[in-house]
Amino acid sequence: MVWNEEGFLASLTAAAPNTVAAYRRDLADFTAWAAGRSLDAPGSVDRRTLRAYLVDVADRPSAPSTVARRVSALRRYFAWCARTGVIDADPSITLRAPSGPKRLPRVLHDDDLRALLEPPGSVESQVGDDADHAADARRLQDDAVLELLYGSGLRVAELCGLDRRDLDLPSARVTVWGKGSKQRQVPVSEPAVLALRRWLADGRPLLVQPGTSDDRLFVNRRGNRLTPRDVRRIIDRRSPEPTHPHALRHTFATHLLDGGADLRVVQELLGHQDLATTQIYTHVSRERLRRVYDETHPRA
Repeated sequence: MVWNEEGFLASLTAAAPNTVAAYRRDLADFTAWAAGRSLDAPGSVDRRTLRAYLVDVADRPSAPSTVARRVSALRRYFAWCARTGVIDADPSITLRAPSGPKRLPRVLHDDDLRALLEPPGSVESQVGDDADHAADARRLQDDAVLELLYGSGLRVAELCGLDRRDLDLPSARVTVWGKGSKQRQVPVSEPAVLALRRWLADGRPLLVQPGTSDDRLFVNRRGNRLTPRDVRRIIDRRSPEPTHPHALRHTFATHLLDGGADLRVVQELLGHQDLATTQIYTHVSRERLRRVYDETHPRA
C-alpha cells in the first residue's frame, strides 16, 4: 500500500481502540481528498497541502474538536512516515489546529441521575418469580453498570474491558486498565458493591452462554463482552433525555470537587496523565455553585 495506513495504525499500540478507529477514518478522508488532487503518496504532501486540507475540513463545516483530532492524526501519521524512512522530512511538524471555544462537560442534574440509578420497581423480588428471567438479569446488569460508571468514574471502554478478577468486592476496589495500558485502582461505592453482588449471584448466570468466557464481568445478549454501544443502549432505556455515557464520569468528578476533594486525588481516580485535563472540572464545579446561588439566594 502506498500510504500504508495499516502499518501506521498497527504502530499505535498504546492508543485506545476508539482512537485507532477515529484515526483510520481521518486518514481515509485525507487520502481520498489527496487522490482528488493527484497526490498518491506521503512524499507528495507538503505543509501547504496539509493546510489546504484543513481549510477544506473546516469549511464543511466541522466542529473544532474534529479538526483538532484530524490534525493529531496527520501529525502522528507523518511523524511515523519520517521515523520509518518513508519520507525524508515531516511536513506536519509545525501544523496546528485552529483554536475554538471549549465546552464544559455536561453534569447530570439530580433528577436525571436518580432516573438512571433508581428506576421504578425492584428486581430483588422479581428474580425467580417473573417468567422473563433474562429481562430480570439484564436489569441487574444495568444497575451494576450504571452504579460503577457513576460511583467510580470509569471510562466506558474501561468498564467494558473489566474481568471478574479485576473486582475486589470485600475491599470495595476495582483494578482498571486505562489509556496507554496504565493500571490504576479505584474505590467502588457501597451501592455499586451491592449491585455487583446481585449481578454476579443472580443475573450473570442467566445470561452467560455455553461459549462465554468465564472472565468477562459484563456480557450482552449474545454472551459476548459488553460493548460501548451496549452501554449506550442501557442509558437510552433509562434516561428521560439523550445522555452520553461519559456524562456519568463528568458527574462523578464534579461531585467529588463539589464535596471538597483534592484536585490531584480526582486526577488519580480519573486516570488523567495531565492535571490540566482534570482542571476543567473545577470550572464546572464553580459554574454549578454559581447556578445554585443564583437560583436560591434571595439577593442573587
